[in-house]
Amino acid sequence: MAGMSDAQLKEMNQDERAQALGMTTEQLTGRSLLIEFNEAEEERFAYPWAPDVDFNKRTEIDADGMTTTEVGNKLRALMADGYGTIVVKNPRGMHSLGVGILSRLNLIFEGSLGYFAVGLIDGPNVRINGRVGWSCGENMMSGTIVIAKNAGSTFGAAIRGGDLVCKGSVGSRTGIDMKGGTILVGGDTGALSGFMMQRGRMVVCGNAGKNLGDSMYDGTIYVGGEIRSLGVDAVTEKLSDSDKAWLTRKLTQYEMMPEKGVDHFTKIVAGKQLWNYDNLEPTEKKLIL
Repeated sequence: MAGMSDAQLKEMNQDERAQALGMTTEQLTGRSLLIEFNEAEEERFAYPWAPDVDFNKRTEIDADGMTTTEVGNKLRALMADGYGTIVVKNPRGMHSLGVGILSRLNLIFEGSLGYFAVGLIDGPNVRINGRVGWSCGENMMSGTIVIAKNAGSTFGAAIRGGDLVCKGSVGSRTGIDMKGGTILVGGDTGALSGFMMQRGRMVVCGNAGKNLGDSMYDGTIYVGGEIRSLGVDAVTEKLSDSDKAWLTRKLTQYEMMPEKGVDHFTKIVAGKQLWNYDNLEPTEKKLIL
């Protein structure tokens, strides 16, 4: 606000500063990123060079003693031979396994994986019967990933599509820069989950850490437990009947439905005060940051 010093602004509380800067007088508008899926579409959205596989044709890989590169090359060779269900045994927490698979495939890991597991995928259905480290499912485009136990931080970073599911708890920054798809967490999530979220849905059946949804642009977050604090421009909204129906269907699909149902979930969306961030005055940006 012209004529008001930084010292004067500091003497006010947050609501008074926001009012003095005119930030509560106008609801900013912008373009929604919602895109509807057309289930009647007949085109086969697959890469032209993707191998045709038979899901009933099953084989196994014993990864004990193999390198990440060797496991990856073996997976691709088996897919080229038409194997549609591949079980990887003894992964022993190796990093970057199952990365960059751009074809339909049933991929099962019998054990825990390390950092950057099954990132950059577009199509496969993955089941991990163990734990995963940081950044599982990063930049996932489509398909499903289901983790039986816990996951590390930056779970589903920049995910664009598909279902990323952790039956246990996850670390901080879950769904950071999320651009689409669905993230389901059966337990708790850490701080700054949903940071700069742009689209998609995140469901946390347990508790959420501080600064949930900080600077989110669009998308929806549902939390079944307690929320330590909301981040900048994240606000609560009433749970609609369609929200409840979607939550019920999605959680039932992955056998994660809470005993008390979904009526207790809190819905968090973008307040949309940051949609025109570049047009704010320097003092307004300083208040936000």
